Amino acid sequence: MDRAAPAFSFVVVAVLALASSVASVNVTTLAFDEGYVPLFGEGNLVPSAGGRSVSLLLNRFSGSGFISKDMYYHGFFSASIKLPSDYTAGVVVAFYTSNGDVFEKNHDELDFEFLGNIRGKEWRVQTNVYGNGSTCRGREERYYLPFDPTADFHRYSILWTAENIIFYIDDTPIREVRRSDGMGGDYPSKPMSLYATIWDASNWATSGGKYKVNYKFGPFVSSFSDLALLGCRLDPIQQVPTTQNGCAAADAELATTGLHVMTPEKRRGMRAFREQYMSYSVCYDRARYPQPFPECDILESEGNRFRETGHLKFRRHHRRMPGRGRGAVVADANRQPRM
Repeated sequence: MDRAAPAFSFVVVAVLALASSVASVNVTTLAFDEGYVPLFGEGNLVPSAGGRSVSLLLNRFSGSGFISKDMYYHGFFSASIKLPSDYTAGVVVAFYTSNGDVFEKNHDELDFEFLGNIRGKEWRVQTNVYGNGSTCRGREERYYLPFDPTADFHRYSILWTAENIIFYIDDTPIREVRRSDGMGGDYPSKPMSLYATIWDASNWATSGGKYKVNYKFGPFVSSFSDLALLGCRLDPIQQVPTTQNGCAAADAELATTGLHVMTPEKRRGMRAFREQYMSYSVCYDRARYPQPFPECDILESEGNRFRETGHLKFRRHHRRMPGRGRGAVVADANRQPRM
């Protein structure tokens, strides 16, 4: 144990472990060529020999990325991702849905953004939700991770339905946004493609741009496997279903996964993760938004931890459990979620 850390007692909340009562993600995975095409930096996109995984490289000449072949009107978008190690300041790896190429002025977007750091500091992950071009009303949340994302693959998933959006890490939901009348057009409502990219964001990604990408540590490599796309596929020219029931079969298939249902077990797992690892939430950022967004669930157990800026008052110490690989979330036993 780190000598600076207090002697907390810990309990492991299993995410992918067999002991977990949260159902595992069980959807069919794709070979890269079945569902995706290169987006940019094609020379820095390296498929595996069997085509079931792909690596994206960032070097001093270019980043790289890929995009789904189809647009989707609601769906489940998932990949197991391993992030670059060592000094990664200024590096951003993104896994997200968007329709910005089609709807330039009123696009929708759902993001996982992984923000690199200087040596010895942790990667952080940020989620965001944009609807109808609402980029001036960012709905960011930011988290630390309970594992080393550079040591092994972990699954990151975005579920988008007509009623809710859920971000998953491994099998644990970490954020849910429920559609409400108050959100209006801020709820994503147009077909989107799936993107994955790695790029140089030296101007903002690490300490507000204080630390830049250092290509002496490159190339920076992020690997993607267990690629999954499930939803209503649309031709990019079509943009919306031609009939009200145009996506009925795909929506029914998505519903059979149960991924959209927040069971009590899932909700407890989400609460435990958020109380332990969330470092910023727009819902508690009174400096930017004196009135919380309508979809915010304001919880005393969460809110007491944040300043008026939405950032943590202090960083709670936690440790990563040796031998706990993919999916182990370590939570302070003295801070069990309150339902």
